[in-house]
Amino acid sequence: MAPDPDRGTGRRHRRLRRGIAGFLGLVVLSLALGTLVPRRPVHPTGGRPGHHRILVLANAIHTDIALPVDRAIRERFAFLEEAGLPVERADHLLIGRGGRSFYVETPNWSDLRPLPLLRSFTLDEAVMHVGLAGPIADGEAQRTILLDDAAFEALLAAIEASFASRNAIPGAAYGPYDRFFEATGSFNALLGCNVWTAATLRRAGIATGLWTPLPRLLLWSLDLHGGSLDRPGRSLDRPG
Repeated sequence: MAPDPDRGTGRRHRRLRRGIAGFLGLVVLSLALGTLVPRRPVHPTGGRPGHHRILVLANAIHTDIALPVDRAIRERFAFLEEAGLPVERADHLLIGRGGRSFYVETPNWSDLRPLPLLRSFTLDEAVMHVGLAGPIADGEAQRTILLDDAAFEALLAAIEASFASRNAIPGAAYGPYDRFFEATGSFNALLGCNVWTAATLRRAGIATGLWTPLPRLLLWSLDLHGGSLDRPGRSLDRPG
């Protein structure tokens, strides 16, 4: 009896569906464990929550660390003013890390193109992005963190260490109030901007999830592991 080609095709389709379902299940499990399993600070600084107030800001795909601008921050990040950013007019510095192709070439979703997106999921050069912001109101897509002097210093040192160059990348900016800089290391979306934010927070003594590649996962992991949260402002005290 000749083999039934329809039966063989059906078996292949069932195997394909099972394979896709298994892969998606593995992804969901990895994301859940990455959020639920804590990753302790790399260098716990000890001490109680202090007077340094920083923010973690999230959108659909990206997180930034917002630093309040004062004289000390202006002096420490003087290279930003040398790059043409009027830091003295800002209330906050918004600092994040990303892949050069996607981050620089996609200021809006309407600018999305296949090649920069593909490079973000393979291997790309990493860049730091610094933007200026005014007062920031409380919101659901952010967390407020209070750090003591030692933790704040550790955070600033970790941010500084992420800059490979203090010279702005020529022509790379969304507008007059932001700049891009070469970053250390390379970039892949699975270990991307939100993973960098989590790692930088851990340098300041903040516990996060084990692997948080999505903004909401990072925020949820901070809720779970980072300390006490007050609503609606969601003030996060550093564990000590």
